Amino acid sequence: MARVASKNESIYERMKQDIESLRLKPGAKLSEVHLAEEYEASRTPVRDAIRRLAREGLVDFVPGEVARVASISLGGVRALFDFRMLLEPNAVASVASAGAADDRVLAPFRGLLERLDKFDADFRSSSVTAQARNYQNFYDLTEGFDQAVIAACRNPYLARTIADLRGQTVRLRALSHSGPQRMLVSVEEHRAMLQAVVHGDAQAAEAACRHHLAQTLRALVNSLTDLGSRSGGDLQLHDAV
Repeated sequence: MARVASKNESIYERMKQDIESLRLKPGAKLSEVHLAEEYEASRTPVRDAIRRLAREGLVDFVPGEVARVASISLGGVRALFDFRMLLEPNAVASVASAGAADDRVLAPFRGLLERLDKFDADFRSSSVTAQARNYQNFYDLTEGFDQAVIAACRNPYLARTIADLRGQTVRLRALSHSGPQRMLVSVEEHRAMLQAVVHGDAQAAEAACRHHLAQTLRALVNSLTDLGSRSGGDLQLHDAV
């Protein structure tokens, strides 16, 4: 039974990663037969993974058709960020407040701030080719920040809701960092959030998070609009959610 559970989890993680990385593109059909062959698995764990990803909003079931990777629409992105605006600034502020009362809360954020400063220096001194290879390092840092906020948030319902949205937000990450300049701006936005948390300044942490989300949404809308004109239908770019 443990082996079956492990296989199911492995297929789920692989499929989720393929969707988040856009290897499985928005709108792509998810054939159980083809995916089972690709992942060298039976159809049962593939079917289970599709159902789990549907609950997370990464897969849509179209009546009369096979499952598809959920589309990305401008309206959907705006709705997602409206919701994130209600959640994440409050979570970051609560972590800053908790850190002001208990210094042990701040240890992960101090470590992340040091790593961010080093990444920033290395990125700025690198060639354009090297910078493109370093994007994943920044994604790892931002993921570390998000996971640290989830772990330190004292409201379990708030933390769980943010965690449940991770698949949606990770899938948009590469689109929001469309070039080195946006990457460097995002570095500064994360530095502002980290510094506010480390200093226990809840008000500054909340404001920095709101600013970061607003700027990320703007970058995403620009990127998606541009992609929509060149994608040939892979992305569904319209104003309906």
